This record gives sequence, structure tokens and C-alpha cells, in this order.
Amino acid sequence: MARQIIDLSIYLENDVISDPPGMQPDITYINHEQSIGGMAASFPGLTADQLPDGEAWAVERVKLSTHNGTHLDAPYHFASTMNGGERAITIDEVPLDWCFQDGVKLDFRDKPHGYVVTAEDVETELARINYELKPLDIVVVNTAAGKRYGHDDYVSYGCGMGLESTLYLLERGVRVTGTDGWSWDAPFVHTKEKYLETGDSSLIWEGHKAGRQIGYCHLEKLHNLEVLPAHGFMISCFPHKIRSASAGWTRAVAILEGAE
Repeated sequence: MARQIIDLSIYLENDVISDPPGMQPDITYINHEQSIGGMAASFPGLTADQLPDGEAWAVERVKLSTHNGTHLDAPYHFASTMNGGERAITIDEVPLDWCFQDGVKLDFRDKPHGYVVTAEDVETELARINYELKPLDIVVVNTAAGKRYGHDDYVSYGCGMGLESTLYLLERGVRVTGTDGWSWDAPFVHTKEKYLETGDSSLIWEGHKAGRQIGYCHLEKLHNLEVLPAHGFMISCFPHKIRSASAGWTRAVAILEGAE
């Protein structure tokens, strides 16, 4: 019986739809030949024929938002306060023990696009998988969006978590949640339609805004959730330590002990 590590993260890459227009990563690749001038600047007189195989180094220049790729959102992303008025913590202040805990997967792939998951939906799913939440469990939500990564409709695909369903988790001690969708909330295109119909601004980002009441983090743009069991695994999702930031990139993984 061996330990199995499952990659739950998407790529940071150009030319694949993982964010709305204007919000995508921008990576410039510099290969071993293109970088010779940069190396020579540190060693005057150096020429390519003096280097092994005529090669210097490969490097990349990256222009990113902290919300590109698979990332962990800090409470500060949702609002300036948490826990009913405390200063919201930034990503460099997130307790590390929140980020390495038992994982639980809720399967909502059958929900229609734009559906807002309720507390009753969460209770029903927990009963189906025969699991009782405990404090600091990392709860990830498998939506239909996971299989659409890289397609033009990725950011508008799948369901999202609402205020009451998020609070249901937080009130039971959960402090990190996650989704394979672009956002923890329902895709904006669907929320926009509901807002225009009703004029109810409380529908906007309602799942995120649960952090004003109870501070928490969530993972967005996870991958491979469909291969996970409902529970019996751990998740590691330590974020990059960016001072005073609203989020940090993470190589999120699931760890299954004693896997076949």
C-alpha cells in the first residue's frame, strides 16, 4: 500500500481560457539561446561558443494577478473586515494549519449552471457520503466546471456556493473551502441575470461575503476533483507568502495514504 498524491492544480499558462478577457496570465519564455546576452552582461567578453552546447539559461518573465491559476483567497479578498468587525487577515497571515487538513468532497456536478447551492443541499450531500464535518476540514466542491478548463465557456460553467451554504460549513469549524470553478460563487454571468431581474444586490458575491461574518479562505480553479473519494484523504494548499495580499498561488494536492 503506497501513498498517492493527486495534483489538484491547473497550469499557469498562456492561451488557455482560465480567466475572463483582460485577466489572463502573461508568460514570456526566454530559452537557452535567447539568454546568452544576459549571461554575457555579467561576464564581459563571453561568447556563445564558450558555453557548453552554446547555451545559457532558460528563464521566464511572468505577469500575474494573485488570482490567476489555482490560488487560495484570504479573508481580505472578500472584505476589509471579518468575524463581525475584526480586521480581515491577508494571505501572509493565514494560519498554516488551516492549509493541511483532512479533505471532504461534495459532488454537485448535477446542479445546473448558475445554481446557488443551499445549506439543505450541503446537508443532503453529507448524508449521502455518510460524513460529519469536524473543525478545520477542507471542504472542496466538485462542479461541472472542472471538466471545462481550457474551453471558452469555463468561467461561466457550473454552480456556486451561496451565503447560507458557506455559513453552514463555517459554523461547523471549516476554515478552508474550494471549488473547481472559476469562482466560489455562481458564475457572474448567471448572477448578473438574476440581479437585473430582481435588483437584489445581496445576490452578488454572496458566498464570498460570508467571510464578513466568519473569516475563512477558499481555493479556486482546482482540478481533478472527480477522481477523489468523498473523504479519506488530506489536502495540502499552502499559499505563496505575498505580503499584505488578498490571495496567493498554491500547488494544491490531495494525499491518499494506503492507496492501491
